[in-house]
Amino acid sequence: MKLQTQIPFTSEGNQIDYHSRTLLLGSCFTEHISGKLEYFKFQQLQNPFGIIFHPVALERLIGRAIEKQKFTSEDIFEQNGNWHCLEVHSLLTHVQAEDYLNLLNATLDSLSAYIESTTHLLITFGTAWGYRFTESGEIVANCHKIPQNRFRKELLSVSEVTETCEKICESIHDVNPACEIVFTVSPVRHLKDGYVENMRSKAHLVAGIHQYLDSRKGPVRYFPSYELMMDELRDYRFYSEDMLHLNSTAVEVIWDRFSRVWIDPSTSEVQKEIAGIQAGLAHRPFHPESRENMDFQEQLQKRIAAITTRFPHIRF
Repeated sequence: MKLQTQIPFTSEGNQIDYHSRTLLLGSCFTEHISGKLEYFKFQQLQNPFGIIFHPVALERLIGRAIEKQKFTSEDIFEQNGNWHCLEVHSLLTHVQAEDYLNLLNATLDSLSAYIESTTHLLITFGTAWGYRFTESGEIVANCHKIPQNRFRKELLSVSEVTETCEKICESIHDVNPACEIVFTVSPVRHLKDGYVENMRSKAHLVAGIHQYLDSRKGPVRYFPSYELMMDELRDYRFYSEDMLHLNSTAVEVIWDRFSRVWIDPSTSEVQKEIAGIQAGLAHRPFHPESRENMDFQEQLQKRIAAITTRFPHIRF
């Protein structure tokens, strides 16, 4: 007896292995996949400028990194004793303007370098609703608690989402033609916009991405994380207590499906060994000074040394 529908998946070519360099950008859902990649010690960089929900804000930041367009004093502002930038998340802030600019530009340099060398780029769009700062006319990544009357809320059209996808892919492939780009739509619901408004937003994102994919050029794919949550996992037992975000069970299911499609099966034994090491590192013995625990720790360090010798990028 089948108790749920299941979305069919097919493995992609050029999958992620321990020599790949994966870049993950976009909404908070990005953190779930990144957390799994980090746990199994794949090479990856996730949202160096913090969570970015909106496609246009993300495209602007990618373009800045590729063009190596440095942040200047005109891009930052002071509020409540801290300096902020409308292009990045509120987690990136500083009490000193000069130090803040140095932080932004150092982060920009690292993102620029990673884009040029990444093998896989996972982009997760969170919402098509955006806030345009009336003074600059630009869609922002974060409002930083600036009064709402200084912004104009607007919904990206399907064609605007498509255009944004095209700009992102063209700019990435100009500097890194072989990069595999994977688009996905976050299954996290933005109910602060409203129930109907959230569905309009997700519909525009899905339709816009697929409109681009229908005429795509180069290695560009779509992973149906939103569809997985809305169809295969259509039950509140897969949500956290706020009924908006995914719980750990949902994350595990989506990671399982993502692994089938994008993680090279040849990495399975290494993943098992790393998972064993992670479990060993998390172990808290009742008697830390016992001979048994000392022997356990010695064997654990030997296992760590063996895996890091094979893959020097791995750090525990």
